[in-house]
Amino acid sequence: MGAATAFLFLNRSQVAKEYQTAVTISGIVTLIAFYHYYRIFNSWEAAYTVANGVVTATGQTFNDAYRYVDWLLTVPLLVTELILVMRLPGAETSARAGKLAFLAALMVLLGYPGEIAATTQARGMWWVLSMIPFCMIMFDLFFGLSASISAQPANARGLVSTARYITVVTWCFYPIVYLFPVLGIGGSVVGVQVGYSIADVLAKAAFGIYIYIIAVRKSETHLAV
Repeated sequence: MGAATAFLFLNRSQVAKEYQTAVTISGIVTLIAFYHYYRIFNSWEAAYTVANGVVTATGQTFNDAYRYVDWLLTVPLLVTELILVMRLPGAETSARAGKLAFLAALMVLLGYPGEIAATTQARGMWWVLSMIPFCMIMFDLFFGLSASISAQPANARGLVSTARYITVVTWCFYPIVYLFPVLGIGGSVVGVQVGYSIADVLAKAAFGIYIYIIAVRKSETHLAV
């Protein structure tokens, strides 16, 4: 996350002014994640010790709130950076970014009670609730943006379209990993944290670099004109 942040901020000036905001937001996303992963690491170190290959709980509770605060800030920004790099008309940009950011925040807020729930039944119930805004976001990305994608420059149209699929695929990791304790797979706490971490690297760092590539490609078209 730190390396992605440095790359995005240092290369922000390499794209046209119209796309610098999208690249900046990508860097902010990975910067927020970098900070929270540092706190997550500290919390994990305090909650468990390892001696002779045996993991033992120290009595301190691992704090899941760090991850959810991170998501509450970064997930709305992730959909915003995609909308901004598309450079839609002003009114459409505001409307779509506002709608998707709200749904993303709602999805995270509905997921947290299940994350800290004492029973798998409660976790499953909150999963169902959080999937409602999740499915609405996926629907809007696939169908709501179709006409807008067709209006993108020819040399960047494929990249922008692929960005939607990257978002969908990487985001699908989260609800699947969320269900690990319900399904009894993935090593419980460890499986969930490893799964979330992999998903975060793909959805934030890798996706941020991809947004930068789109911005570079569209900048070439803009300069050519």
